[in-house]
Amino acid sequence: MDFALSGTAQETCARMWDFMNEEVFAAEPVWAGQLAEHGAHSHPPVMADLKASARRRGLWNLFLPDLGGLSNVEYAAVAEITGWSPVIAPEAINCQAPDTGNMETLIGFGTDAQKSRWLEPLLEGRSRSAFAMTEPDVASSDATNIQTSIVRDGDDYVVNGRKWWITGVADERCEIFIVMGKSDPTAAAHRQQSMILVPRDTPGVTIERHLPIFGYQDQHGHSEIVFDDVRLPTDHLLGEEGDGFRIAQARLGPGRIHHAMRAIGMAERALALMVDRAQSRVAFGKPLAEQGVVQELIARSRIEIDQVRLYVYRTAWLIDQVGARGARSEIAGIKVAAPAVATAVIDRAIEVFGGAGVSDDTPLAYFYAWARVLRIVDGPDAVHRRTIAREELKRVRPAVLPGAPARSGDTASRQAAR
Repeated sequence: MDFALSGTAQETCARMWDFMNEEVFAAEPVWAGQLAEHGAHSHPPVMADLKASARRRGLWNLFLPDLGGLSNVEYAAVAEITGWSPVIAPEAINCQAPDTGNMETLIGFGTDAQKSRWLEPLLEGRSRSAFAMTEPDVASSDATNIQTSIVRDGDDYVVNGRKWWITGVADERCEIFIVMGKSDPTAAAHRQQSMILVPRDTPGVTIERHLPIFGYQDQHGHSEIVFDDVRLPTDHLLGEEGDGFRIAQARLGPGRIHHAMRAIGMAERALALMVDRAQSRVAFGKPLAEQGVVQELIARSRIEIDQVRLYVYRTAWLIDQVGARGARSEIAGIKVAAPAVATAVIDRAIEVFGGAGVSDDTPLAYFYAWARVLRIVDGPDAVHRRTIAREELKRVRPAVLPGAPARSGDTASRQAAR
């Protein structure tokens, strides 16, 4: 069992750390100042400089094995580093959600014409995209609940419905929405849905509002959209009619690795800030670092971060070996575990910082808000725990445990229990 990263991963991570230390961290206050000057959803000019530098450094589209040359395990290490600056670093290397999942979707299910029109600009970092599934009026954690309609009408499809919490829409560079809707309510439950590509400027598309997260307005936005008799040519359909649920499931596997590792990166930065604060702050006659209660916070954080990192690496390795379908339970598990650890570690850092931790003088308050939201996006924790439990209940055990209760229908077990 070898826990070392490959030579390729180590070299790429070294270049990524150089980029972070030489440019990304320094760009954070510049980014914030440009947003303050031009508006919460404007596009800070500093990002163009960072993107150009990332491309020169060979740090571009690393999440795609065929383009970036990295396996899921290797890219996971890079994704963690970007989590140290989760707003800026992922976009700077063109590895930001939801574009990553949308690019993977277009690669896997798009036609040549769709790829030429919408995938190529995304790969070049010239445009942005959104994935529109969640709806305000139904429990969207169950994708079969989706009510937005995609109805065939001659040579067109007509889309009607309302979506919300659609990430990326506030950014005017967001040119294309992948919209999930119901195309055949009479079909089997998992064949009722389809996906269709909706250009932003299509008549009938209205962006109602941009929703804040704990009071924070994300630069790219999380928006509510209304589709009112939106008419699209049939060649805008993604895959075939009825493929919507299958496409959604395929889209979420590798992306959860990315989310989990970025969450770990946030936790690592929070721990680093906690340690620095503990070593520099004095209370009750000695540094906080010498207070037993603070040492407990630091130690627990280190243990939990290292545990969940290994869990995510194992999941990434499974995806590399057998694909996302073979890592179903593990993908669900890291989606629960990584944001929970990040939330806990960031909360401990806030405790050590006191009032400064809940201000905007440190990144901790925003980190906490985003880590907590990660426990909802891509399906809430409860849904993933349900998936894990179902997989566990089906698992074949290597031995019968002494004293285990008899199972219904097991004659030998019933007799042994008498």
